[in-house]
Amino acid sequence: VQLQASGGGLVQAGDSLRLSCAASGRTFSRYAVGWFRQAPGKERELITAIGWSGDTTYYVDSVKGRFTVSRDNTKNTVYLQMNSLKPEDTAVYYCAAEIVSLLRKWVPSAGAYWGQGTQVTVSS
Repeated sequence: VQLQASGGGLVQAGDSLRLSCAASGRTFSRYAVGWFRQAPGKERELITAIGWSGDTTYYVDSVKGRFTVSRDNTKNTVYLQMNSLKPEDTAVYYCAAEIVSLLRKWVPSAGAYWGQGTQVTVSS
């Protein structure tokens, strides 16, 4: 599976962005997909994830109510709708795919697939 993240950019606080994670490979629908972010000087963190069917999702507290993850397996794409963006959301955003049993405890293994990252910058 190859992943390509896109949709980042420079926006003002309160604005919205939609990130996309497009995948190649016929088995994409088997994988959970997560969005991770890494801000300068900070560790990468899992902010949201969606199960293989789209029926289960996870959100870290800091994005609950503002971010929405969804997927369209017919298009091999996962989306992250980000509303009410804050300066603290500034980071490089990565998507990853892996077979995961419990989304909220997902620590990517060496076998996880990663996209290349897309920069999101939110100005105050």
